[in-house]
Amino acid sequence: MNDSSALDPEDRKIVTLARSARARNGVPEGAAVRDDTGRTYVAGTVALDSLRLSALRTAVAMAVASGAKSLEAAAVVTDAGTVPEEDRAAVRDLGGVGTPVLVAGVDGVVRVTLTAG
Repeated sequence: MNDSSALDPEDRKIVTLARSARARNGVPEGAAVRDDTGRTYVAGTVALDSLRLSALRTAVAMAVASGAKSLEAAAVVTDAGTVPEEDRAAVRDLGGVGTPVLVAGVDGVVRVTLTAG
């Protein structure tokens, strides 16, 4: 899927949130996840000397730390064409193998939709 206008409004929302996090924080990636209650968690890349996390793993960690029990969807805004297996594994751990992971370019256009599995 590469037509972001065809996205479900809730999926479009997490792509927009991910894009905003990337731009606002000046980080390589922004991500957002939506839990099974509709709450969203937004994060950017963490790049400290002692801690390095991708935006997507950070967003999943924020969801877990906030009590989320499951995920409905995830979105990443990145220059890369895909997301690493470690990121998909984090989504899979909380959302299951079928959880969609929307991968958008920095322009917010979804380039591909993967599953966590």
